[in-house]
Amino acid sequence: MTQPAPPFWHRPTLGHLRHALILSAAVGVWFGLVYGGADWLTHQHSYRLRLHSDAELRVPFVPAAVIGYVSLYPLFIMAPFVLRSGRELRALAVSLAVVIGVAGIGFLAFPADNVFPTPDERGGWSPVVRFAKWVALDYNLAPSLHVAMGTLCAAVYSRQAPPIGRAALWLWAGVIGLSTLLLHQHYVVDIVTGYLLAFVGVRWVYDRLLQTPPASPARHPAPPA
Repeated sequence: MTQPAPPFWHRPTLGHLRHALILSAAVGVWFGLVYGGADWLTHQHSYRLRLHSDAELRVPFVPAAVIGYVSLYPLFIMAPFVLRSGRELRALAVSLAVVIGVAGIGFLAFPADNVFPTPDERGGWSPVVRFAKWVALDYNLAPSLHVAMGTLCAAVYSRQAPPIGRAALWLWAGVIGLSTLLLHQHYVVDIVTGYLLAFVGVRWVYDRLLQTPPASPARHPAPPA
């Protein structure tokens, strides 16, 4: 008789939440250094690459897409309520850190400008859209770190979800990617490379960290009788 699968959600202990908060703070600091630093360095020179096609510039601006865009943040918050062990939390944090570092190299290697036309009307979404664009800074386009981090979290969580949950998580990752285009934050190549970077982060970092057996405590020889 097969054992029933554990529920997707679980109630974390205070220690588990504290551990998740510390890891989140560390990843947040790393993100700020890499993302802000890459944007600042790109601002120091005028060399730019063209990453877009003319057809992409005709994609309509959809202010309501900001809902999908900012839905990235609940994905981060979910971590301690889905991942049950500190080892899984650490593996996710390291995977996000590696993805951020690789993306930073991409930002510097492929500097580009966001040349989407400035939207004339944002409607009632204006404050949230303004915040999203402020956080995104001016450069840092390829790969889309927004897409990469969201997809990485969705891929990790989906392994503990039932079939409907897995479909919902992958749909969520797709919505985040589409929102970056409809919000005129990223080009298609940014989105595609963001998804690729997420899969690399899962397969080559997260999975390998979990496959590595945890270090066992050192054994001290028993004293002679």
